[in-house]
Formats: sequence, C-alpha cells, structure tokens
Amino acid sequence: MNKIMFAVLSVLDKAGAPLGSCDIALHLGRQGTDLSERTIRYYLKQLDDKGYTVTDGKKGRKITVQGRQELKQGYVSERVGFIINKINNLSFLSDFGPDNVRGKVILNVTFIPEEKLQHAIEILGVVLRSPYSMSDRAIIAKTGQRLGSIVVPDRMVAVGTMCSITLNGMFLKRGIPVSTKLGGLVEVIDGKPARFTQVISYEGSSVPPLEILIRSRMTDVLGALENGSGLILGSYREIPENSIADAKDVLARMARHGFGGIVLFGRSGESFLGIPVTDGKAGLVVLGGLNVNAALEEAGVSNSSQAMATLCEYPMLSSVESLEKAYLSEKAPAPLFITKYFSRTREDGDDGYWSVLRALKQTTI
Repeated sequence: MNKIMFAVLSVLDKAGAPLGSCDIALHLGRQGTDLSERTIRYYLKQLDDKGYTVTDGKKGRKITVQGRQELKQGYVSERVGFIINKINNLSFLSDFGPDNVRGKVILNVTFIPEEKLQHAIEILGVVLRSPYSMSDRAIIAKTGQRLGSIVVPDRMVAVGTMCSITLNGMFLKRGIPVSTKLGGLVEVIDGKPARFTQVISYEGSSVPPLEILIRSRMTDVLGALENGSGLILGSYREIPENSIADAKDVLARMARHGFGGIVLFGRSGESFLGIPVTDGKAGLVVLGGLNVNAALEEAGVSNSSQAMATLCEYPMLSSVESLEKAYLSEKAPAPLFITKYFSRTREDGDDGYWSVLRALKQTTI
C-alpha cells in the first residue's frame, strides 16, 4: 500500500461514513494533498481489490474491517510521529480540570469476555483504589453499546479507565506546556519507585509505548500490589521548571474529584529515576493510567487493551463502589492479596503499603 492509498483509507476511517471521490478529494485537499477525482477513483478500485474498501451504493465507499487493520499495521513510515500528534490532539480536546469537572477525559479501554466481568471487577476494586490508577472511577459498556467513539464487539465488555494523558490537558488549560517524552517500566522496590528499567520514545514509535510493554508481558503490576515490589508502567514528561508550583496546585485541586496516581517531579539538569532532565525543564513521572489495563491482562481476564482510545464525559464514569455493587451481587472469593487490600482506599491512615506510596505523591526528588 502506497502513501496515497494510506491517505484515502485514513479519510474514510475518520469520516465514519461512506464518501464519494469528490468528498475524498476535498478532505485530502484540506490536508495539502491535491488529487483529481479520477486519480482517487483509480486508487479506490485498488483498495476494493485488496478488500480494504467496499462500495455502499450511491453513497460512495466505506472502509472495511480489513482496511482498519491495515491502517494499524501497514505503511509504518506514515505512522511515525502519529502517537505524539494523537497525544497533542486529545490533550487539546480534553477539557476536564479544576474549573470544569464535568468535562471530557481521555480513556484507556480494555475488552473483556462477558463471562469474566465479575473477576475483572474484583481486580478493578484493588487497582482503582491504589495509587497506580489515575482515578478511582471507571465506565462499563456492553456488547453493541458505544464507549465514546468505540462500539463494543459481540460477547465482549469494554472497561474504560482514565488515561494519564488527561493530565496533559489539565496542564495545557492552565498554560503549562507538556512534552511527553518516554513511556516505560518503573521498578518498584518496597513500595518506592526506584528507576526506569525499559523506556520507549513516544516520538519514534508508531504504537503507544506502554501498550507495547503490556502486549510483551513485561509488567508486574499485580506483584507490586501484592508484595510492594514489581514492574509498573510510567511515563516521563517535561514541563518548564518554573511551572512546578502551578502543576502541583492543579493536582492538589483535582484530588478532591478522585484524580489520583503518583506524580513525581525531578529537578533540571539531574538524573530522575535514571532519566536525565533537560536544562530549564522539570521532569515529570506519572505512574498510573494503563497500570489498570496491565493488571487485568496479567490476571488473565483481558487480552486486548487500547491506550488513549477515546474521549468520554467524566460524569459518565462510576465510582469503584458503584461498580462493585452493580456487578458483585454474588461475590466470589477473591485472591488473597485482593482480600487483604479490598477495603483500603487512598486515604487510609495506616502505616502499610498504600500510605508509603501516598506520601510519594506530588513530591520533588
């Protein structure tokens, strides 16, 4: 598939409806690609032959399932830089924050077989209450329902949890520019984040870095939850050094709305969890987001997660207590570590594992 075919497929995918060659030409023209309708019809015929598009009567062409799969896997050079662009676009569109707590948040989505939903809720009960989650809320959508722009497949349930990129949107609205640099594995030892052990650049990847690490079975979020030591997911970002106070103020104001996770700040010119911080910048490590999805996959209740999957209005998310009440009416025995921590919350005042991590929130190393 060449660059033009990729561009045509992308237009059809974003449109979400059949388009004729004239409409496709207009869309491509707005993107700076000037093609005649005749040329577009030529490439549409090739896409038809490959099974990537299909005619929908007089309405025009629409993309097929195979076409969407090809967009995800093919023509990799066009997708380098796609992740950073997606982060920037979603950050702009997300309007959730201290001044608009009913706004849109960015969701990570995990797909779970219907028969495993109860087990998934048990795992969610622990992870959403832990400091490894950006929020103590989630949303459940069943077969045929829509979760933002996603339609849930047959015999599956979609679980949407808050993506840590929502934080970028909050900072952006406050006038704090964020550079999202690296995604990787953070080693936790005795309840304390010690260092990055693996990192992948967002700018050089065509797939979300943390999604790659989940699919590679490299995480140990459940181990970190159970024993206080393991490998969790984190992302490294940078903000202007003089913005630390404003950033901490945003986080403190959002805590009352269930926004959590561990956010650590590093100083300019110093190594921060093994990552050198750019001069004039403050390093920002966010431990949250996809850790929920990783835990579900480690527990064997899911094998498909999407990072930065869609936008959703925050009030549509339910508290973990509401989800447990709705789906655990006949609660099965939970694994030992789930039983041990099931009733704890971020605000418990004991001297155990959670309080150790809570003390690390929004600190400067």
